[in-house]
Amino acid sequence: MDFREKLHFEERPNDLFAVGELLVDMISDEYDDTFLSSGYTKYPGGSPSNIAINAQKLGIRSQIAACVGNDGFGEFLLERLRQEDVNTHFIQRAEESTSLVVVTKSRATPIPIFYRGADYRLAYTPQLEEALLHSKLVHFSCWPISRLPSRRTIERAIDAAAAHGVRIGFDPNYHRMIWQAGEDGVSYVKSILSKADIVKPSEDDAERLFGPDTPANQLEKFLELGAKLVILTLGKDGALVSNGKETREYATMASEVADTTGAGDAFWSGFYAASIKGYPLEEALRLGFAVSAYKLKYTGAVVDLPRLEDIKSQYRL
Repeated sequence: MDFREKLHFEERPNDLFAVGELLVDMISDEYDDTFLSSGYTKYPGGSPSNIAINAQKLGIRSQIAACVGNDGFGEFLLERLRQEDVNTHFIQRAEESTSLVVVTKSRATPIPIFYRGADYRLAYTPQLEEALLHSKLVHFSCWPISRLPSRRTIERAIDAAAAHGVRIGFDPNYHRMIWQAGEDGVSYVKSILSKADIVKPSEDDAERLFGPDTPANQLEKFLELGAKLVILTLGKDGALVSNGKETREYATMASEVADTTGAGDAFWSGFYAASIKGYPLEEALRLGFAVSAYKLKYTGAVVDLPRLEDIKSQYRL
């Protein structure tokens, strides 16, 4: 993955297939790290769904596979996908409550409380496999691998993607709270890194996986475990990116921060959209950071993004 070259994708009918959690974000109405806020507003959430919606707004084709409950929150999420013209054919329903996250509105790192239900009931089906093999790129995060049976679904998806030339993106957003008590989630996440083409940890993700260290050392740990392209985001300090041979620093493009929820997902969607559209890796990374900077000006993980080319012009890239 040379910084000056385009990423290669097999020609497929769909661009991005996001597999994993579709859930509700309940974000505090006030800036508050103590959960004493008197009000919360619901937003559509879940990293894969955020990325799929954003990517479609930016101008590429996306689909999502996820599982929600047979309840009002599940209907809320499905309706939001329909409003965004995202295909809901691969959304499964379960007799469990729709999963949600209660999160503090924050200009730094939002603090979450997780309530798991239907999300980890996602099953590997012939329809899911067909959608996967018709896509150029598959994306997943730690949510579906943290519980059974969805972990087995992701394992099968990874094997199928690798066997058929589908690029794999992995967000190693490890949180101990989403794993069952007594299970070594850290070791499992580390074992997945070598199977992904693109890995984007935040500084907090790296510390939860490896303990405190310098960004340069954290980056090297991901590479040593077999990650091919590592994008280590550092909040206001930008990012470090390495392909194993060359490491580059990127400054943040954010000038206004209203809410950091979904900033990483916005980067993923911008980076994926730019890569699919044929921009070289160097430029695709900058466009990812530009989309993230645009999102940071608004509250909620999914905002009204313009087309990628408009963001490119706005940030003079």
